[in-house]
Amino acid sequence: MKALVFHGNKDIRLETNWPEPQPKPGEVKLRMAFTSICATDIEQWQHGPLAIPGKDVDQFDPVILGHEATGHVAEVGQGVTEFKPGDRVAVMNVLSCEQCYWCHKGERSACANQLTFGLTANGGLAEYATWPAHHVLAIPDHVPDEEAPLNEPTSVAVHGARRSNVRVDDNVVVLGCGTVGLLTVQVMKAAGARVIAVDRRQQSLDMARQLGADDTIDASKVDPADVLPDLTRGIGPDIVMETSGAAPTPNFAIQWVRRRGRVVLVGIYSAKPETNFNNIVMGEREVVGSVSETPEDYRTAMDLIAAGKVKVKPLISAKTTLDRVIPEGFERMLSPQKDVFRIVVSSQG
Repeated sequence: MKALVFHGNKDIRLETNWPEPQPKPGEVKLRMAFTSICATDIEQWQHGPLAIPGKDVDQFDPVILGHEATGHVAEVGQGVTEFKPGDRVAVMNVLSCEQCYWCHKGERSACANQLTFGLTANGGLAEYATWPAHHVLAIPDHVPDEEAPLNEPTSVAVHGARRSNVRVDDNVVVLGCGTVGLLTVQVMKAAGARVIAVDRRQQSLDMARQLGADDTIDASKVDPADVLPDLTRGIGPDIVMETSGAAPTPNFAIQWVRRRGRVVLVGIYSAKPETNFNNIVMGEREVVGSVSETPEDYRTAMDLIAAGKVKVKPLISAKTTLDRVIPEGFERMLSPQKDVFRIVVSSQG
């Protein structure tokens, strides 16, 4: 079968004779429909193999990329009764071990032995894939196949919102309005917060407004630190969601959040930020990390999309096929003049 395979740093190849997987007991075999390309895929390609929980970089084997994926059930493995051939499903891409300390405590997003579809296990940029049946999610009838891959980044936003302990009427800054940031804007609005979007790209700020942000700040023109007090009753935001993954932005988030406020770091950082920890200590600010998702996050994300509270269609900037995924997908996402949010790839076109 055809598959886009990551062989190592800056080495991705469209293979045409990759072995077609067969379902093991408890698994479903999926005829892949659509997979969206994430900035993490680009990070893996350019800077990987990434040290993602579940596999050390020195244990790396070539892997099929694509962790935001949907498919149609082609076959079911022994013991699978909840799905049948033809069912449309979205992949819940983070698989916890159910054996470690964190899983036993119900903290599955911190599992020490995670497998991630498309990063540490073969993923969706292929004609077929297999995955445990208990970790795929039925797609509601009125949600199109091509939109459903964005359930995964929506679940990242949902998980970040849970980690923030957001409350109704909180002032929330979303710092970085790429796809995850724009989904975070919508999830926070659905939670009843007042949302201020910060970015340096006008296209992102315009989209944030379209998707419900109450205010936007163009950080290329003004210093948000000068503007935010006027937008937050003079005390600063209650929560700052840092979703950009840029080296300086965690420090900005810590500086902007109010005393005893909370910063949630959602971005994945390819450079190492330096931090003055006194800015945390002196204002008793909280800084927490947010990565991965839980099954509850995936289901909540799908419910929000199905209800129209999170709109993903505006974030699909382009479509391509598996045959053209490198030049029209990965290379376009890598461009410094990137003008897209998500590129969706058809595995069967």
